[in-house]
Amino acid sequence: MKKFAVVLAGSGVFDGSEIHEATLTMYSISKNGAVYDVFAPDIEQHHVLNHLNGNEMDEKRNVLIESARLARGAVKNLSEFDPQNYDALIIPGGFGVAKNLCDFAFKGPDCQANPDLVKAMKAMKDMGKPIGALCIAPVLFPKVFGDQVELTIGQDAGTAEALENMGAVHKNTNHGEVVIDEKNKLFSTPCYMLDANIAQIGEGTDNIVKSMMKYM
Repeated sequence: MKKFAVVLAGSGVFDGSEIHEATLTMYSISKNGAVYDVFAPDIEQHHVLNHLNGNEMDEKRNVLIESARLARGAVKNLSEFDPQNYDALIIPGGFGVAKNLCDFAFKGPDCQANPDLVKAMKAMKDMGKPIGALCIAPVLFPKVFGDQVELTIGQDAGTAEALENMGAVHKNTNHGEVVIDEKNKLFSTPCYMLDANIAQIGEGTDNIVKSMMKYM
């Protein structure tokens, strides 16, 4: 059976991984006959937000521990990732990607990415294995792989401009559409970067997983 590595950024759309996207990614992997392991970096979250009112909370949380909530406890430290054991890597969205896995939310095109994630992504690409990114997660592609990577974050003009300033080639997409960078085996779909319902998120996760599996 083909095996995915799913990389999470915590738990909760505003300061971690988007829960619908993460859950439906895992569901789509299983639904389409593959298996997965979940990974997250053992780092402190940038901050903790109250998801009811959006206010910042005076507490600290760990990305690995929070990701365990979504993985039902079965989460591995990203520093232990071995690309030999996986056929593909996929990253659901959520603000945690842009706050914890990188700092795009604060620095835009000048962002830096988590070194363990950079190492994992580069290793997978070097081995010719597909990498998928949902929602805001495609911002990692030009940061890790440089100019001319093809991707989508939907239709948000400001974010698209920032990505193009990083050297990416952005393509506008609608619900469920997947942009495939054939040369680099990079896959992206917009999910909640568009105004979406949960059924449309499921369509996106299913389409990107199916597309990636054709290259595995």
